Amino acid sequence: MTETGQQEVKLQKSEGNAAGKFGYAILYLILGIIAVLQIYPLIWLVFFSLKTNQEVFNASPFALPADPKWENYATVWTQGNINLYFFNSVWITLVSVALTILLASFVTFAITRMNWKLSKLVLGLFMIGLMIPVHSTLIPLFNFFLSINLIDHPLALILTYTAFNLPLTIMILLGFYSTLPREVEEAAVIDGSSIHRIFFQITLPMSMPVMSTTFIINMIYNWNEFVFINTFISSDSYKTLTVGIQNFIGQYSTDWGAIGATLVISILPILIAFVFLSNKIVEGIAAGAVKG
Repeated sequence: MTETGQQEVKLQKSEGNAAGKFGYAILYLILGIIAVLQIYPLIWLVFFSLKTNQEVFNASPFALPADPKWENYATVWTQGNINLYFFNSVWITLVSVALTILLASFVTFAITRMNWKLSKLVLGLFMIGLMIPVHSTLIPLFNFFLSINLIDHPLALILTYTAFNLPLTIMILLGFYSTLPREVEEAAVIDGSSIHRIFFQITLPMSMPVMSTTFIINMIYNWNEFVFINTFISSDSYKTLTVGIQNFIGQYSTDWGAIGATLVISILPILIAFVFLSNKIVEGIAAGAVKG
């Protein structure tokens, strides 16, 4: 290659590198703007929780609190029963999510790994659940739980959350289970392993990446749900954060700082779970989207 040709090749490479750097700069700028738009409401909520009612109504909504009222958090935690509501939200959510994932894993394993005549029919029945508006069943569920004395009992919430989260969880697991190698399970069968041992010691551990995805999806729904709690639960001892926030809304006055503090407390578990499980969530989605 002549010296002129080499110079042309170098020029083309430098132009390509410049164009690539410019493209990355635009991409990072767009992603940065999106990140700011996503994070700013959370920062604004924290500032809002540190204000008094006077600052909320008289100052600019974007202004920083003149004298941050950190005692708003102590007030809602001790005097507003938020500690009890928070504990109720945690254990009801965790029990519902664990039960949903376990039952969905049973169903998915039976459909994908066992040969039986009604497997497609059963799968179709579960998928129909995706098309049913959740709150259209509110009155029938209320009458059912009333007849078996489960109104104002947390078991009514746990059963409802589990039932309505099963179809979506099964659908996510189906995509992942189809990618799992059958050779490992076949080798376990040859070694004399029972079906229960294969599921709990082989299949379930291999499906841990997608479990993080289903865990965060179910957790968000259960944690933020309001209508079923407000309908089925009446006593303070079983209320959760989504309903307990109403304690700070009075007929003649509302403590807006306390409401903001309660909202901050309520979103912290979701943020923490997402931060720690974000990598696993991406792995689970990628694994479930690619079929072998």
